[in-house]
Amino acid sequence: MDIDILGIDLAKRVFQLHGADRSGCAKYGAKVMRAELLTTVRKLSPRIVAMEACSSAHYWGRRFKEIGIEVRLISPQYVSPFVKTNKNDANDAAAIVEAASRPTMRFVPVKSIEQQDMKAVHRVRELLVHQRTALINQVRGLLGERGVIIAQTPAAFKRAIPTVLAQCEGDMTPTFQAILIELLEQMRILEERIARTNQWIAAFMKNSVLCQKIQAIDGVGPITATAMVAAVGDAKEFKNGRHLSAWLGLVPRQYSSGGKSRLQGISKRGDTYLRTLLIHGARVVLRYAIGKTDARSRWLQDLIARRGYNRAAVALANKNARVIQVLLSHPDGYHLSEGAV
Repeated sequence: MDIDILGIDLAKRVFQLHGADRSGCAKYGAKVMRAELLTTVRKLSPRIVAMEACSSAHYWGRRFKEIGIEVRLISPQYVSPFVKTNKNDANDAAAIVEAASRPTMRFVPVKSIEQQDMKAVHRVRELLVHQRTALINQVRGLLGERGVIIAQTPAAFKRAIPTVLAQCEGDMTPTFQAILIELLEQMRILEERIARTNQWIAAFMKNSVLCQKIQAIDGVGPITATAMVAAVGDAKEFKNGRHLSAWLGLVPRQYSSGGKSRLQGISKRGDTYLRTLLIHGARVVLRYAIGKTDARSRWLQDLIARRGYNRAAVALANKNARVIQVLLSHPDGYHLSEGAV
């Protein structure tokens, strides 16, 4: 059976396969159980296997590459327009083949085990930080009902808690103090776990040349560097830095028609977590650029004066994304100033 490209609609147990030849004519269609998938693909021996870039796609991508098959992962949003008539597994698999056959289609690189480890650490850390924030807000809400107001920052919260616990008069009853102690113990455990994820991130930094290269950029620290490498790898899938910044949603959203261009706010496409890290890093750089006289600081000060602080932060994040693409995609890169944030 001459199958040039095989589309797989991934699932937990039952996978839908759709095979086509070089001309795009359907040659194969079947449902396969999970245990039989690898054997079936090996027997069909397609030149290309195409899948949507979902949770298990990178695992299967590595398995198929091990047996010498080219793997193409496609963002699900690019597959949806090719689904004909009703949505079902068979039509989804056919749409994947159709999308993967387009010469202008953009593909997602298969992530390595190391990249997925980095990604897992960042997801766990993000969850723990959210849980800590929720816990602090819960305690602040309970204290607010007793007439005790604490600032929103975690640092201010930690400074105020010893004083609050020492109050034994009025509404601060022993029962309420016991509740606070229980919640604070939970927060201590969360902070220990967050510190452990920071240690893992530091270990990734130490062992990754790519992470060390992009950490030399002002506004890029260990967390941002490891998150970027986990998401984009060597960045060779991006033609230039502009494509990476657009993928991160750091470029204006366009709504143009009839030859008239209309540019709006940033598109906010792609990974929200990465975009947030880059913008927060840029804000730190802007804070320390005030009063400096070097060329970069003067450019940032002028940008803040002309366009405002928030636009300047996004502009710097966009610029940093472009520099990251160059550093990751070229072995030598180029010289960067010292003083990474």
